Amino acid sequence: MQPSIGTPDSPATGKDNTAVVDRLIHRSTDTGDQTESIMEEFHKVRRLPPYVFEQVNRLKASARAAGADIIDLGMGNPDLPTPQAIVDKLCEVVQDPRTHRYSTSRGIPGLRKAQARYYERRFGVKLNPETQVVATLGSKEGFANMAQAITAPGDVILCPNPTYPIHAFGFIMSGGVIRSMTVKPDDSFFHSLERAVRHSIPKPIALILNYPSNPTAHTASLDFYKDVVAFARKHEIIILSDLAYAELYYDDIRPPSVLQVPGAIDVAVEFTSMSKTFSMPGWRMGFAVGNERLIAALSRVKSYLDYGAFTPIQVAASMALNSDGSDIEIVRNTYKRRRDVMVESFTNAGWAVPSPEATMFAWAPLPERFREIGSLEFSKLLIERADVAVAPGVGFGEYGDEFVRIALVENEHRIRQAARNIKRFLASSDENMQNVVQLDTRR
Repeated sequence: MQPSIGTPDSPATGKDNTAVVDRLIHRSTDTGDQTESIMEEFHKVRRLPPYVFEQVNRLKASARAAGADIIDLGMGNPDLPTPQAIVDKLCEVVQDPRTHRYSTSRGIPGLRKAQARYYERRFGVKLNPETQVVATLGSKEGFANMAQAITAPGDVILCPNPTYPIHAFGFIMSGGVIRSMTVKPDDSFFHSLERAVRHSIPKPIALILNYPSNPTAHTASLDFYKDVVAFARKHEIIILSDLAYAELYYDDIRPPSVLQVPGAIDVAVEFTSMSKTFSMPGWRMGFAVGNERLIAALSRVKSYLDYGAFTPIQVAASMALNSDGSDIEIVRNTYKRRRDVMVESFTNAGWAVPSPEATMFAWAPLPERFREIGSLEFSKLLIERADVAVAPGVGFGEYGDEFVRIALVENEHRIRQAARNIKRFLASSDENMQNVVQLDTRR
């Protein structure tokens, strides 16, 4: 069971180096035990909880090795091809040997200008590409390195729970302490925010926002952002906004940017990604934009750690950002059709799944009869009995344990097949439940 997202898994022991050396000298001669003894001395590794998703991944791999046809709705790994024009531009640029050299970690000028133009077109936000835009190796790397840039040991970070794991663990690895926040962007969020600031010692340095949310698919309004920005300015708190799913919205409700709020640039940085928008997950291209001081700090940390993405990838990404948006519309419509098929077919199968307003995920409550066993055991059962993989909600924080995340990364035919498999599984659930071990220590 994953430990609380709000508490480091294992704090420093305070024992001196002699005790450490003594344990290493007297460790078992067994290779596995040696590895475990050595690994447990690494402070930052010890602060990380067990990786919940790895348990599901191992079970999934084992089932496939045994010949099972697993319908994988677990990992948010887009299956759609990158638009051909983007691929063609990459192939064209890569022919020039000058592009094979080291690039720049901040991103080439043309790419940063393209991102600034995108923000002006999409959100009406004007950015200086020289001082307010930096290219990242996906938004995940951007978050992790921003944590390295701004976090001192013991700093308090306000983080939604459940949320995408890097939002919390990037700061935990940097020595920070996570205080969990509610996810739903309503009055309960601000009650949670006010309580956290009032009772946290030291005062929180940063607040993480993630709308549209991964995994819950909650969306936020511009009015919500206005209130958050006013609070952050009053209490001198940094806002770090993950807007990776800005373009995966449905029903014509376009997610806003926190930077649309006047004065937000004084306290906020926003992270975006091309992985989902342009079906480019393996290309590893994202951005951080916003406050100049924070962008400069991130840029400096990155300059010590990487040379930026491969230049042909940056050129192709520039072309994508400068395009007319028709490729984005195709991607959005594909996920919308899959969402509609998933909601209808799963509901008909006996599992009522809420329809997400945005993202490529549905946040589905466990069927009532499975609530007691939790999301991890339920996810394992789906693989073993229905040949369907989902992501256990507990992997996104302990407050997600009554849910699973369903990714729209299979075609409509496969989604319907998953629903048929699940229908058979639910119909025989009484028999299935007899073989489930109750985890009394889970809560």
